[in-house]
Amino acid sequence: MTSIVIPAHNEERVIGRLLDALLADSGPSGSSGGEPDIVVVCNGCTDDTARVAAQRGPRVRVVEIPTPSKHTALRTGDDHARGFPRLYVDADVVLAGADVRALTEPLDDAASGILATAPERRIPLAGCAWRVRAYYRVWQRLPAVREGLFGRGVIAVSRAGHARIAALPPLMADDLAASLAFAPEERRVVGAASVVVHPPRTWPDLIRRRIRAAVSTAQVEEHKAPAQASARTGTADLTALLRAEPRLFLGVVVFVAAALLARRKAEKAIREQDFGTWLRDESSRQN
Repeated sequence: MTSIVIPAHNEERVIGRLLDALLADSGPSGSSGGEPDIVVVCNGCTDDTARVAAQRGPRVRVVEIPTPSKHTALRTGDDHARGFPRLYVDADVVLAGADVRALTEPLDDAASGILATAPERRIPLAGCAWRVRAYYRVWQRLPAVREGLFGRGVIAVSRAGHARIAALPPLMADDLAASLAFAPEERRVVGAASVVVHPPRTWPDLIRRRIRAAVSTAQVEEHKAPAQASARTGTADLTALLRAEPRLFLGVVVFVAAALLARRKAEKAIREQDFGTWLRDESSRQN
C-alpha cells in the first residue's frame, strides 16, 4: 500500500484542493494494490486545517499535534503511515492520483536501483509580478533545479530510500537535504508525473522565499558530506544559460538581483544560526 504523508500548518485555504486532486483519481496504487493511505498531520494549527481535511471523508486520516514543526509532523506521519512506497507532499501543491502511481512505479521495481522520485514541476506564473515571472523563467532552466528532487513539494521513497532520509537531522530545507542524500543514479524526476507548485505573486514574497532558501541552504551545507554535490547556482551556470538563450538576459539580471538581495538579508540569520524562523509566503496561498 502506498502511503502519503502531508504535513500542514495553517493550510485551511489550500489543503482541500490537494486532497480533492488526490482523491479524484486515486485508484489502485502501489505493489500491493488498494487505495493510497493518506495521513494529514496538522502541526500547531490555529485555523480550520484539520476540519477541512476531515471533511474529505474516511480515506483521509487526520492527526493533530501541538508543535508547529514540519520535521516533527513528518516523523509523526511516519508513525501513522501504513505502507511503502511513501510520499511526502506539501499541503500547498496540487498532485493527482495518477501522478502518485507514476511516482511509485520505479520504486516498486527493486531492480531499477531507484530509491527516490519526484514529479516534473508546473509553475503557473499568470497573475505574478513581471520580476517574479522573469526570475522563475531562469530558475526553472538551471541544471541543479531541473535534475534535483527539491523545490517540487513532493518526494516519494522506497523503504530503503526512507531509511536514508530518516537518518537526516532536522533541517529547514528538508527537500534539498533529501535530494542530496541520493546519488544521481538513485533518484529520478519522473516525466509522467507532474505537480502544480504555486509561486509567490509579488516581489517581496519572492524575496522572503529566497531569504528562507539562502538560510536553509547554508544549514544543509553545514551538514552535508564533503563528497556531496552543491545545489548552489554558479556564474558558469548562468553564463551557459545566456549563451544558449540570449533572450533571457533580463531574467538573469533579475535572478542575480534576487539572489544577492536575499543573501544579504539572510546573513544575520546565518550568522546567528537561526534556522527556525520560517518566512512564509502568503501570496501563493490566495485563491
